[in-house]
Amino acid sequence: MDIKKDIELNKQTVDNSSSLDFQKVLEGKAIDNENLDNGLDIKDLFADIFSLNEDAQTDVVRLNASTVKELFKDTNYSLKNIRETGQVKPVKLSLLPKEIKNIQSTKEKKELFLEIILPLVLEENNRIRLDRKKLFSILNKNNNTDQEIRWLNSKFKQYGVVKKDLATLKIRMDEVPVSLALAQAAKETGWGTSRFAIEGNALFGQWTWSGEGIKPAGADSSDGDHKVMKFKVLKASVRAYQRNLNTHNSYREFRLARAIMRDNEEELDSLTLANYLDKYAATGKEYTIVLKKIIEQNSLKDFDKVKLLPSSIQLKNLV
Repeated sequence: MDIKKDIELNKQTVDNSSSLDFQKVLEGKAIDNENLDNGLDIKDLFADIFSLNEDAQTDVVRLNASTVKELFKDTNYSLKNIRETGQVKPVKLSLLPKEIKNIQSTKEKKELFLEIILPLVLEENNRIRLDRKKLFSILNKNNNTDQEIRWLNSKFKQYGVVKKDLATLKIRMDEVPVSLALAQAAKETGWGTSRFAIEGNALFGQWTWSGEGIKPAGADSSDGDHKVMKFKVLKASVRAYQRNLNTHNSYREFRLARAIMRDNEEELDSLTLANYLDKYAATGKEYTIVLKKIIEQNSLKDFDKVKLLPSSIQLKNLV
């Protein structure tokens, strides 16, 4: 990977050629889509995710399935209650219980998996939503402070945006529909029962050719020396998944379709956006069909508008 020099911070308003395109986006005018959301600087793309792994305590406790279920019961935390109230308690488990694969009832297994993963997806979406609000607040100003410029530069790096392109940052810095994330996690892990999920907290089957990973059993040599990326905590896997969809060139059409929904002030529709994830798996279009079936058969769209109860004053404003 090429190492580029860090961008120097100047005490001036952020201004570049992309600002004209960005203004066109805000005003609903046509821009050159060929140059929109192009290019990727991977130098600092996963820095905050690696940090999550490094900060994870080495003594993270893995609760067994019966303990988790008892904990949820004692706190009245259930999918039924979430559907009725539209609120999700900030339950944060770092690891999946190994016994989830031994649960005989498919319904019970699915519910436990969703109850564990749902707060993690909502938490990451909230983090992106806060950043997005800050981005628009900064862009609505005529002049920016040094602190705002530093924040923007950090986000350009975080989303792999080249040439400080504001229109691209706006498109990439956005949420993934909850129902879509849940469906992909369910598909990639067999509802939390896969070896990759249990041993490596890998919820979305992302590959790596370097660093820590788990070698798939019977891997085809034509795929090269790849491994499934592993994480120390589930939260890091969710963030890596969202960063992948929000930056990789394979999902550019997904992001553009999402941006159009935003511009038209529409709700993000997971069933429509799933059509643009045919490059996520080798099965292509068949993969998108399976995702949509998972969403519909398990009524996952019920969770697209639920709110995560705040664990901080800052997050309280999002509820």
